[in-house]
Amino acid sequence: MASDTPGQRLVTWRGNWQATRDGFDWDIPARFNIARACCDGWAAIDPDRVALIDAGAGDRDWTYGALKDASDRLATVFARAGVGRGDRVAVLLPQGPAVLIAHFAALKLGAIVLPLFSLFGADALRFRLADSGAVLAVTDTDGAEKLSALRADLPDLRGVQSIDGDFWAQIAAAPPLEQPVDTAADDPAVMIYTSGTTGNPKGALHAHRFLLGHLPSIELHHRHFPQRGDRGWTPADWAWIGGLMDLAMPCLYYGVPLVAQRMRKFDPAAAWDLIARLKIRNLFLPPTALKLMRQVPVPAGVDIRSLSSGGEALGADLLQWGRETLGVEISEIYGQTECNIFICSVPGLMDAEPGFMGLPIPGADVTLMGGNDTPVATGAVGEVCVRAGHPVMFLRYWNQPDKTAEKMRGGWLRTGDLAVQDAAGRYRFVARDDDIITSAGYRIGPTEIEDCLTADPDVVMAAVVGAPDPVRTEIVVAHLVLRDGVPLDDALTERLRARVSERVSPHVAPRRFHAHDSLPLTATGKILRRALRDTPT
Repeated sequence: MASDTPGQRLVTWRGNWQATRDGFDWDIPARFNIARACCDGWAAIDPDRVALIDAGAGDRDWTYGALKDASDRLATVFARAGVGRGDRVAVLLPQGPAVLIAHFAALKLGAIVLPLFSLFGADALRFRLADSGAVLAVTDTDGAEKLSALRADLPDLRGVQSIDGDFWAQIAAAPPLEQPVDTAADDPAVMIYTSGTTGNPKGALHAHRFLLGHLPSIELHHRHFPQRGDRGWTPADWAWIGGLMDLAMPCLYYGVPLVAQRMRKFDPAAAWDLIARLKIRNLFLPPTALKLMRQVPVPAGVDIRSLSSGGEALGADLLQWGRETLGVEISEIYGQTECNIFICSVPGLMDAEPGFMGLPIPGADVTLMGGNDTPVATGAVGEVCVRAGHPVMFLRYWNQPDKTAEKMRGGWLRTGDLAVQDAAGRYRFVARDDDIITSAGYRIGPTEIEDCLTADPDVVMAAVVGAPDPVRTEIVVAHLVLRDGVPLDDALTERLRARVSERVSPHVAPRRFHAHDSLPLTATGKILRRALRDTPT
């Protein structure tokens, strides 16, 4: 049975993918806590085992014992600040030990962790913190400055703790938490906001069990993970479900040293140097990172054992480069914030085919539904759906029961993505059934960007869509109706780009702008983004 015992594998490999799926069954314990499984369990049996290597602090090692002690003491600090079961604790930090310590401290109190991207601007932070009702935020100097300007709009936010202040002194001075809260596997643990398509982002609330839901895929697409000598790193921010759950927390669960490296802007040469210097063997790299890393020389000393990628499909040429240059078969994974990693393509362990998402992982029941909510025939296009009950699946959207009911219908989670299935059972992505933009591994919703643009006095209407790009898959393009007499010149485009970058996030800032006399609308007045996507630019 899966439990808080650290490092326990869930999958028994039975020689081929189908036999492994047929022989697998979930056995989720009634009581489970991510902090116990990823920190305290190892600290109890091997406290000196290295959990984290902080590359941003001179490659400092953090043992499981040190992480437990720090998180126990921080839990006391949180409790004294009034944090309790069910409260939301925001973590606004780049990769580093404080992220994990804050996560574990909150989880030991039965609180809900709210990971936030460190580059989020004021608008993005205001919405997520207000909507979640977060009572406490852990951040750094930059984050504290952003939050100080928002406090008047955040009545629930009782405190902000900066790791650049007396954070570490408070931890050192506080006694360890006497007894962590006992949690059920179904108790809420983490809330990650979706990109947002037809409205504001939605808080996808996940239970402690969602860690266990990731493990069958992790074990298989990282080649019977873990192995002796494994060491993991991802440049993906731990605020995103990919960075946090596709590698970081699983590494800690399995006792595999995790490397933390702050990268405000991704540098492919620096990434290769880090991989060679710290002998990193297991990687989760978004497709854009792979494409950029392909353009620079691979240094001596790189010895990668497993590499996964997700968020966009990889082409045959990129897969071949991995095979020939790195000596590794790149695994592709598919999922979304509400239900992460339930299909994967693992060359060597299955009959993989470039351009296909792959096969369902053990324990995942997947089908393609047609417009009449019935499964489609082989070779026909349908919506990717996952049967309810998978432990990786979210509990609900925060305070949005109607949206939850729309997402979960007839016992299936509806992804909104369209695919076809071939005779071998493999799924191939066809198209989105919504307005999500897939860029550089991020799933970007248009609403926040459009709201930010239309708040500018010179913008009357705005519609944001994706346009094809050879490196990023898509780039963000803004279509505008401007105030009479206002030209779309370089000064305005730079001002609007900076506005989105500063108020929402740099990764969603439009790279192209187009002015129109009007935008295409439906009969009910909604913008037809699909028509704009189909318009040559």
